[in-house]
Amino acid sequence: MHWRRHGHRDGDRSLTIARVVEAAIIAHAREAAPHECCGLLVGDSGAIVDAIRASNVADDPTRRYLIDPADHLRALRDARHRSLDVIGAYHSHPRSAPIPSATDAAEGFSHFTYVIVGLAAETPELRAWSWGDGNFTELALVRGR
Repeated sequence: MHWRRHGHRDGDRSLTIARVVEAAIIAHAREAAPHECCGLLVGDSGAIVDAIRASNVADDPTRRYLIDPADHLRALRDARHRSLDVIGAYHSHPRSAPIPSATDAAEGFSHFTYVIVGLAAETPELRAWSWGDGNFTELALVRGR
């Protein structure tokens, strides 16, 4: 798969997410449980403006995710049509906190945004991460309109 590279300004570790997008990601995670949900994030280097659902085609969707390549291509075309980029991916952790796992680290793409929704607590928790230099760095999520 080809992922478009993006980056955050030096020292800027925040990312805006529309409340409707956050709600859509959480709804997808709840619907997919106990499987991991997954999808692609559309926007620019400072904001997530849309989340496009994808099918999880992993061999064991209860423990990992793999975005269907056809869904990935559809998201790329949709983003391009809207003069936006696919800036990252989202997925859920149905039984744990939204902290990147060893599998997430093994499959990370540099300068890519990852949003994880954790369903372990009564209230779902959404956190964002950027992968680079062999580590995840948490990004502050700023809730927009």
